[in-house]
Amino acid sequence: MARNERILVTGGTGGLGRRVVERLLAAGRSVRIASRHPRETPSGVERVICDLAKDEAVDAAVDGAGVVIHCAGVGKIKEDEAQARNLVRAASRARVGHLVSVSVVGADRVPVKTAVDRSMFAYFASQRAKEVVIAESGLPWTNLRATQFHDGFVLVMVKSMSKLPVIPVPTGFRFQPVDADEVADTLVKLALATPSGQVPDIAGPKIYEAEYLFRSYLEAVGKRRRIVHVRMPGAAAAAIRAGANLCPERAVGRRTWEDFLANEIFG
Repeated sequence: MARNERILVTGGTGGLGRRVVERLLAAGRSVRIASRHPRETPSGVERVICDLAKDEAVDAAVDGAGVVIHCAGVGKIKEDEAQARNLVRAASRARVGHLVSVSVVGADRVPVKTAVDRSMFAYFASQRAKEVVIAESGLPWTNLRATQFHDGFVLVMVKSMSKLPVIPVPTGFRFQPVDADEVADTLVKLALATPSGQVPDIAGPKIYEAEYLFRSYLEAVGKRRRIVHVRMPGAAAAAIRAGANLCPERAVGRRTWEDFLANEIFG
């Protein structure tokens, strides 16, 4: 792509989107943010307030962009699918040359069909719905699947549940958390390259039992809690126990949970 070609980042004020924007600016690229929220905009960045799900101001956000990096999402099936469809329509009208999206490892392997599955694992289905819309869009596209972020799902999970006097830990659940900065690095490299379709996943360097994640966090913050094991029902939970959310063959991340935790608590 041409160096002066504008890059649109949806969800550009979120945890991942903000990191992507920082890297694009450091590379000297022209950046526009699309967001629902009128938050502070980094110097040198254009902002368009739009609502992807409601299809409000999406054409204005996409207009003139050569590349779109889709980082927006809420983890709800209908809303994330609507976001993708509205973005694709606008990108097609604007003749965008490259649509880059980020998804989750297991999106194609974790079945979310029942009410029980949707209550706990809707994120996998929402990301799969987005993937399908983009892959069938007719646009040149790239999709990267990542495991859960250290400072995203994993930290939120252990922080919130550690407030309980007794922590119910799902039996057999394992996670392979990856650093969000490393995912942002990869997304930017992909965006500045040619469209590649479904690219190899990115996963953290180590796989952890869920109980270990809780116990290590509790130790780091000086808390004591009783942990009880709970077997989660449903097909999605069974897939997680079977490792559908893991990608040991793509353990390319460098920052471990221990590294992250040490910096989060004591850094």
